[in-house]
Formats: sequence, structure tokens, C-alpha cells
Amino acid sequence: MSREFSLYLDVVRLLAALLVVLYHSNSRLLSSAKLPFAEHGHAAVIVFFVLSGYVISYVTAHKENTALVYWSSRLSRFYLLAVPAVLLTPVLDQVGEALAPAFYGSSTTHTLGWLRILTSLTFANELWGWSIMSFSNVPYWSLCYEMAYYTLFAVARFTQGRRRRWLLAAVMLALGPKILLLAPLWLLGVGLHRWTPLQRLAPWQGWLLFLASWPLYGWFQQAGLTPYGAALLARLTGADWQRTLAFSKFFITDYPLALIVAANFVGVRCIARQCPALPAPVERLLRRLAAQTFALYIFHQPLLLFFSALINGDPGGKLFYAEVVGATVLTAVLAGAGLDHYRPWLRRRLLMLLRDSYSACHRVLNSVKT
Repeated sequence: MSREFSLYLDVVRLLAALLVVLYHSNSRLLSSAKLPFAEHGHAAVIVFFVLSGYVISYVTAHKENTALVYWSSRLSRFYLLAVPAVLLTPVLDQVGEALAPAFYGSSTTHTLGWLRILTSLTFANELWGWSIMSFSNVPYWSLCYEMAYYTLFAVARFTQGRRRRWLLAAVMLALGPKILLLAPLWLLGVGLHRWTPLQRLAPWQGWLLFLASWPLYGWFQQAGLTPYGAALLARLTGADWQRTLAFSKFFITDYPLALIVAANFVGVRCIARQCPALPAPVERLLRRLAAQTFALYIFHQPLLLFFSALINGDPGGKLFYAEVVGATVLTAVLAGAGLDHYRPWLRRRLLMLLRDSYSACHRVLNSVKT
């Protein structure tokens, strides 16, 4: 991956994370006016899925080329932030609701807390017909989808033959149709990285894809195709079945949206080296900010609600909104930066644990055979 294209992907994920924050901050209790660009939150998640598939395919081709290394890296990245997010969210919710319950309304729940914590830490919230909210942390659903795709990819990448077929079938059976409906979006990112004809495009083709993707995306949003897709599904299948799909109910129009995102990525990859380089300090700043997008994504929803209740200002003015969003972003970024220092240690510990577990299983199997 070229340095220029890598930087572009960093900027894209940073902007996507900020759009998700903007989407969830678009509350009349926080700002009496509707916020511009707040309607791009769902599209930003689709961008994350395509981007994730591309990045995971890339890292397994160049760095994480064994199952143990792959899983120690994936699990350390997720659990480093997921554990504090899952355990702190109910605490923040309880305190925030005690201070100003109006900001919460039906945005959170406290029943069956043990189940919510258990399913969140095992990323099982969205299996089959379940849609178990991780307290007020609504965006957590996409992490469950991501972990499912990591698992499917690992089986396909690190196993072979009959074992691969049986394991893939077992994993898909465990996940259910809801998660599998959006799997093609993630796999599209894998295809962008692995399909060599897309890497041999002429510069004019790259420019065409890049320039065409923006008006196509603008038309997609202007036409309101995301809510149209959900409404169309309800008409085709009935409202009850559509509701069981939860966050996958937009899949009909998520597919063309993902193709637009893919066209943009392919185009930029082709023309990236022709673009002027940014000044080194700007590039370093962008990469450091992009490194905290996962922390911003996983922490922002409970923090938005908590700081709204804590500050409890006037939604008719701009100061209250700026204070809440500023405190949310700063807290999430600082938490992410602080926890990042422990990721190498956690990755090493997980690698040792996985190796020991693998060796123990291998010894047991050998003893059974003999």
C-alpha cells in the first residue's frame, strides 16, 4: 500500500468517525437546530465495513500471516477498548440518568445487565434475531458484525480443504442471516485488495472512478436511498420481519452504497502517487488523530449522553453543544491514547496464551490418537 493511499484511508476513517459522532449528537435536547451532515452516520458505518475488509486483507498478506499472530492482534485491538467501554457505560448511564434523566429517555436500559455485559464482551449481541443493546452504547452493534467477519475471514484464510468448509458452515450457522446480509460489504473490501486487475488501471480510469464517486454519493444521499431501502424491505417482507433485521434492514441500498465507496477507493489507489504530498507535520497529525478513531467510535455515545446530563445547558445556543461534543471527543481521544500504550503488552500476552492453548490442544489430540 502506498504511503499516499494509506494516508487517504486514515483521513477517510477519521472523517467517518466524526460523522458518526455528529449523527449521534443530532439530538434536539443537545441542539435545538438540526445539524448539517448528520444524515451521513449510517453511510459512515458502511465506509468502515469496506475499509475494514481492505485493511484486514492487506495486513494478513504482509504482517499477520499466521492464525495466532492474526488473533492476538485482532483481540488486543478490540478488547483493549471494549472491556472499559462495556464496564464503564452502565456506570456513566446510571450517573447521567440520576443527574438529568431527560437526556436519556429510551436511549438506554438497565435490565439484565449481566447479560448485556456478557454478550458485549463476547460480541454476541446481534446473533440471529438478537439485538441486545450494550446499555446506551448503540454503535456497539457494528463491532459485533466486525468480529463475525474477522472470524469468517480467519477460517477462510488459515484453514484448508474439508475443515475450512465445515468451519465456515458452522460459523455462518452460528451468526445467522442478519450479520451475513452485510458480509458482502466487508468482503468487497477484501476483493478490492486482492483482485489484481483493479490494481492495473490506467490513471485516467482512476481519475474517472474517483471523480464519479462523489456526485454518485451525493445523489445517493440526496435521494434518501437509505431510508427508502428500509421502507422497500418492509413492503416486501412485512414490518415485523424487517424489524428483526435491526441494523441490517438497510441492506438493499447498502450494496450500491458500498460499490460507490469501493469505486472511490480504487480510484484513489490508482492516482494517489500523482497527488502532492502534505507537509510532514500535517501528515503526522492526521495519522495520530486517525489512530484514535476506534476509541472515538466505541466511547462517544455513552460520553455524549453523560456530558449532556452533566453540563445540562441550553440547547438553543451553540455553547452547550460545543461543550458536550468537545468533552466527548477529548475524553475519548485521551482514553484511547492512554490505553494504546498497553496494546503491545496485551498483544504479546494474548499471543503467548494462544500458543499455550494451541499446544495443549495439540497434545490432547495426540494422546487421544495414541
